[in-house]
Amino acid sequence: MKTWEENIRRVIPYTPGEQPNQPDMIKLNTNENPYPPAPGVERILHGMNTDTLRLYPDPTAGELVHAAASCYHLDDSQVFAGVGSDDVLAMCFLTFFNGKKPILFPDITYSFYDVWADLFRIPYGRPPLDEDFHIRKEDYLRENGGIIFPNPNAPTGVEMPLEDIEEIIKENQDSIVIVDEAYVDFGAKSALPLIEKYDNMLVVQTLSKSRSLAGMRIGLAFGNPVLIKYLNDVKYSFNSYTMDRTALAAGAEALSDEAYFQETCSKIIETREWTKNELQKLGFSFEDSKANFIFAAHEACPAKELYQALREQHIYVRYFPKGRTSNHLRITIGTREEMEALLIFLKEYLSNR
Repeated sequence: MKTWEENIRRVIPYTPGEQPNQPDMIKLNTNENPYPPAPGVERILHGMNTDTLRLYPDPTAGELVHAAASCYHLDDSQVFAGVGSDDVLAMCFLTFFNGKKPILFPDITYSFYDVWADLFRIPYGRPPLDEDFHIRKEDYLRENGGIIFPNPNAPTGVEMPLEDIEEIIKENQDSIVIVDEAYVDFGAKSALPLIEKYDNMLVVQTLSKSRSLAGMRIGLAFGNPVLIKYLNDVKYSFNSYTMDRTALAAGAEALSDEAYFQETCSKIIETREWTKNELQKLGFSFEDSKANFIFAAHEACPAKELYQALREQHIYVRYFPKGRTSNHLRITIGTREEMEALLIFLKEYLSNR
């Protein structure tokens, strides 16, 4: 090994979902929204003055922050904006998890958490989910350097009761507790009201899923003004201009259209519940998902086999081949027509095995 290689920071990177580009594909592998953004987003983008692109964007993301604060009935000082919730969460790790005690997050959860912990040299522990893929609150009532978990969890879709979340926050007031709510808009209860009660918590959300803006990369954190200031201090020490003008304008517009947001979320929830019933008829089992996906296993057909068979038909779902997740598929909820096509294939394939 060359001498300079001794100083390289080595990590095992996060593996994002595949982004295939087939004209006839059904893409159910990355939890994207099957519906377009709010109509006003297109109008905003068409009406943008391209001459302004020669100028740096607002480093405070003020337009977007104010729109988010208005949407959630908060003060601007309680909102932080970043380039997708991944950027927001990375800033949270960098800002708040700097102690010698290990931070805690579930053993089956968003797989970026351990990547950031390794990248920033943060010690961590991973309490295992129970046999039904539920987070056990008791595992987080112990000494730690911080806590983070998604609610609903990913890739399982399981929701933790709000009273359990509050107990974790209440019993860990010497630590920062981060509730990652990327999928909360599809039927789960948000912990957002708790930020007024506890100063040691942050709620992180994204416009990628329920607001149909995955391509714009917009994430938000909500908390008390002191925590938000600490986040901004770190952001400005890392990159002052993190969000471009198009994302700021599109995000603000998407947040302003509550009716469209509710309409698309309702359609996805309705399709999810219909899909659950149809999958059960075919012999699939799963926990009750409150996200825009279902984490399912079949009673007789291995997940790897189904994944490969679906892929050959240009139907893309997510497969996690390691450990307790190795016999499950994570199936994003698409349009009703896409889910019908998926189920037609599964019924035929399983009947001919």
